[in-house]
Amino acid sequence: MKMIRPGKMIREVLGSLLKKPVTTRYPHVKAQVPEGFRGEVKFYAQKCIGCKLCMKDCPAAAITIREAGVKKFEAEIDLGKCIFCAQCVDSCPRKALAVTGGFELAQLDKMKLKVISHAEPQTNTQERT
Repeated sequence: MKMIRPGKMIREVLGSLLKKPVTTRYPHVKAQVPEGFRGEVKFYAQKCIGCKLCMKDCPAAAITIREAGVKKFEAEIDLGKCIFCAQCVDSCPRKALAVTGGFELAQLDKMKLKVISHAEPQTNTQERT
């Protein structure tokens, strides 16, 4: 068994006291996400044409597009299944999907991770169920 020299340990401790911390004070200080961060997916119902390419391209099968009226569609995005690859965003020809910087999505109830975006005449509302 190797003996630790107390002088070396004290020097290390004192050196650490003078250094700036490497970690951040999250959640007390809001985290800044980098450019190109792929967070929560947002759906714009007014742009959707119902082609369902996003559903077909989603490797996790996290998106369901339903018809909500004449040429109106709504989306259900299951954030519990989503792997945040943004493949759905890239495949949408009308840019009806976009990634946001939202990453604080933890929930105790997995049903709260299902986001349903309802199609309305002029506005788009999102609700978590």
